[in-house]
Amino acid sequence: MNRLVVAAPASGSGKTTVATGLMAALRQAGSRVAPFKVGPDYIDPGYHSLATGRPGRNLDPVMVGENRIPGLFAHGAKGCDLAVVEGVMGLFDGRIDTAGIGSTAHVAKLINAPVLFVVDARGQSRSLAALLHGFRGYDPTVRLGGVILNQVGSERHEQVLRSACDEVGLDVLGVLPRDPQFSLPSRHLGLVTAAEHGPEAVAAVDAIAAAVAKHVDLDAVRRLASVPAMAVAAWEPQVDRVAGEPVIAVAGGAAFTFGYAEHVEVLEAAGAAVAVLDPLHDEELPEGTAGLVLPGGFPEQHAEALSANAPLRAAVARFARSGAPVHAECGGLLYLARSLDGHEMCGVIDADGFMTPKLTLGYRDAVASTSSPLHPPGSRVTGHEFHRTQLSTPHSTPPAWHWRGVTSRPVAEGFVVGGVHASYLHTHPAGDPEAIARFVRACHPFVAGVADGTVFV
Repeated sequence: MNRLVVAAPASGSGKTTVATGLMAALRQAGSRVAPFKVGPDYIDPGYHSLATGRPGRNLDPVMVGENRIPGLFAHGAKGCDLAVVEGVMGLFDGRIDTAGIGSTAHVAKLINAPVLFVVDARGQSRSLAALLHGFRGYDPTVRLGGVILNQVGSERHEQVLRSACDEVGLDVLGVLPRDPQFSLPSRHLGLVTAAEHGPEAVAAVDAIAAAVAKHVDLDAVRRLASVPAMAVAAWEPQVDRVAGEPVIAVAGGAAFTFGYAEHVEVLEAAGAAVAVLDPLHDEELPEGTAGLVLPGGFPEQHAEALSANAPLRAAVARFARSGAPVHAECGGLLYLARSLDGHEMCGVIDADGFMTPKLTLGYRDAVASTSSPLHPPGSRVTGHEFHRTQLSTPHSTPPAWHWRGVTSRPVAEGFVVGGVHASYLHTHPAGDPEAIARFVRACHPFVAGVADGTVFV
């Protein structure tokens, strides 16, 4: 599998623009491109999917363990001849207080891939040589194979920058001029999702692809990506299969886009029949629903429309109160609350959600506090928080998790109510596929739509 990693000195350098444009341009030139993103990001993979026609996948050693990364890479690259992996933040930025665990450099080494370095050249000339020299020398086991100069102001600016790259012996594989059309729309948690951006997202990807095809040497990119194959078995969800194919509805559409491709794959491997539900438009749960998954997304951007769909809100509330399994993460948690920014939601969780100016962000090592369809008490996971909303404190509801935050005091987070497990914590199914299989088993008694008094232990 030919492969390369697109990295940068820092966030905001143009990684997403270049990576997405490369994926689309290479695909248009005849390559079968496998798209990946380092870290827990859900938004960039949506644009990667538009660019390649394949599911965007994440490579996150913190969430799934570094031992699973090569196999997950091989799994996502099946049927392709070239993989493009977009990095996260700066090249060596990983989990805080670790030696770069989960960084782009970490993943590049795990899959033995060269790095194509994207540099925002605004305000730089010969000092670029010092920057490149420092990044290449910081960890010589990470192979910087070439540079793409982004935001170049003029031909003279390009000449000076190329000379700086020559000084340190790094080839320039492309030069992108300053142009506002080579960008994607942003908001409070990053880019606007591809699903929400709709036809404009397709047009943006097409414009970026055209720019990359014009200004980047795609043959040189292919040569850089030509590296020896890895002797590794592709990841497969190893879980026991439940008989009866319980129908599990998974929320999607523009409001609920924060999910991993492996989630549906593990659900199906465990015996579930997955049905997609769009809470913005569908007024009832899929026929025969025995379990419900509400992933993250941007419900705060669609609160009025979600609230207006009263029939589905009522159906979700009835379903949750029946004791049937419900797995809600972040945006799904907000949808289950009484209200979100004053708009009525499902009312399953006795709390109200509201936007705040504060960003809550980071990995969490969590311990399950309460028995639920997903976890027995005491099970441990590593997850990720990423939100600007908060919930008012409910009354006497058992928490889903405990973890230690920046202080020594443990933090109680999330809710377990009957069969509902709702939390701000995002988890990766490949990190704990048994939790997803447990969820499917918990759905089985509800296949006929009637609870049998199941107790989670």
